[in-house]
Amino acid sequence: MSKPPPLVPIDPQEVEFSAIRAQGAGGQNVNKVSSAVHLRYDIPASSLPDGVKERLLALRDTRITQEGVLVLKAQRHRSQDLNRTDALERLQELVDSVAVAPRVRRATKPSYGARQRRLEGKSQRSEIKNLRGPVRD
Repeated sequence: MSKPPPLVPIDPQEVEFSAIRAQGAGGQNVNKVSSAVHLRYDIPASSLPDGVKERLLALRDTRITQEGVLVLKAQRHRSQDLNRTDALERLQELVDSVAVAPRVRRATKPSYGARQRRLEGKSQRSEIKNLRGPVRD
């Protein structure tokens, strides 16, 4: 099963990678080999459309710095190449998630029938609560 094409493709020239040592268990290998990858993507300087840039920067994401640089750390795999591909895929997913602008909500008024049903439900609930009180003759 192949993945669908990206909605807004990312230019690989705008992505900066740096190799770092991975955290966690891994024996001696984790202490010797820099297999994890830091991906840095400067959103304001990128070639993305302006709307996509605005929505990306508006995300409340701790991975986006004050300057608008997105930093992703990939260390799932033991291979640096696989971690690099994983980081690029995650970046593409994030960009695709904001590629389509959300639909604008238009305020509408409830219909007459909806108002009647609401009031009927309220009066039924009121009757039930009145019946809970002390018994009167």
